[in-house]
Amino acid sequence: MLEKVRFDLSQDEIPTEWYNILPDLPEQLPPPQDPSGKSFEILKQVLPSKVLELEFSTERYIKIPEEVLQRYLQVGRPTPIIRAKKLEDYLGGYIKIYMKMESHTYTGSHKINSALAHVYYAKLDNAKFVATETGAGQWGSAVALASALFKVPAHIFMVRTSYYAKPYRRYLMQMYGAQVHPSPSEFTRYGREVLQKDPNTPGSLGIAISEAVYYALEEGGKYVVGSVVNSDILFKTIAGMEAKKQMEIIGEDPDYIIGVVGGGSNYAALAYPFLGEELRKGKVRRKYIASGAIEVPKMTKGVYKYDYPDTARILPMLKMYTIGSDFVPPPVYAGGLRYHAVAPTLSLLMNKGIVQARDYTQGEAFAWAKLFSQVEGWVPAPETSHALPILKEIVEEAKKDGEKKTVLISFSGHGLLDLANFADVLGFNKD
Repeated sequence: MLEKVRFDLSQDEIPTEWYNILPDLPEQLPPPQDPSGKSFEILKQVLPSKVLELEFSTERYIKIPEEVLQRYLQVGRPTPIIRAKKLEDYLGGYIKIYMKMESHTYTGSHKINSALAHVYYAKLDNAKFVATETGAGQWGSAVALASALFKVPAHIFMVRTSYYAKPYRRYLMQMYGAQVHPSPSEFTRYGREVLQKDPNTPGSLGIAISEAVYYALEEGGKYVVGSVVNSDILFKTIAGMEAKKQMEIIGEDPDYIIGVVGGGSNYAALAYPFLGEELRKGKVRRKYIASGAIEVPKMTKGVYKYDYPDTARILPMLKMYTIGSDFVPPPVYAGGLRYHAVAPTLSLLMNKGIVQARDYTQGEAFAWAKLFSQVEGWVPAPETSHALPILKEIVEEAKKDGEKKTVLISFSGHGLLDLANFADVLGFNKD
């Protein structure tokens, strides 16, 4: 008899609410700080008004607008959960692995889940255009598609090293009609200032954020945020809300929920609907483990303090794990992991010991990506690859306990547009 490995929700089973973890946190989230006295006013000008309102909402569930739900269905939601049975066998059969496959969306990652909401709310404010930053290009691709679907022009500031290392992501954004600028760029005053100081800078997400905010502020557009902030995580929880339904249908309750952290929205989006339920009951049974790049060790070596989310220090300070807003990361290929800090809600949970952190080298993560591709047949994004080494640790724990463990992993994106980067690291192009 065939063993089922794919578990789908029908389109009429799509969740109709986002989940907000703020009312379920173990303590109140430290509020943003505005030392300059100007940051909050800037936010009021550049963020879509409804996004700013939802950023501080204490409602546990927020109804998803019908226009956004319809676009969710258009771009591939609900996404499947797939059991990685062959990888389980390869690892000795000690664990069960279920993957929430956000790579099945039209842009190939989880990013479209919040991009549609941000651009929709910008359109309600009659925005001239939206502006944003992107590292690896997955967020930029999502904003470009959302902008095309809602007919709002888009300017994407792509971290310079990724702009040249990942041309196919740039081409995808341009295919959707967005204007893409290598950040720091000659397109903005702030970009020109950075380039004047260091013409060879690889750029950073912090710099790209500053460019996008400045451009929206000076030219009358709206800035859309791709990670870190509460509202962006809220919008992305559509993935976790789906996964809760799917795991109930499967009849499995995960012992571990794992994923990667760039700014934190991908992992939080899957984990929060599960974790929030446990926090409300007053007991956390599952193990929540998030991983990142050792080249940008904000979770394992960062300090939990107030810091700026952007390099130019335009935006309010947030309390989070950070290695400094002026940190310029090495040009590793997992561009989505190069951000200097961790979302405030996730930082609080890490500080409380509720979520654990791991960091892995690019070489180790990419070796796992190659293994995964050969065993399961699906090529993970460089970012997603950094979650896979956690499985070795879980296998060892299952062996020690003599008990099979169930793992739910956020498979945040595919790597089909990153094959040249894999080739560089894994040596495919040496012949």
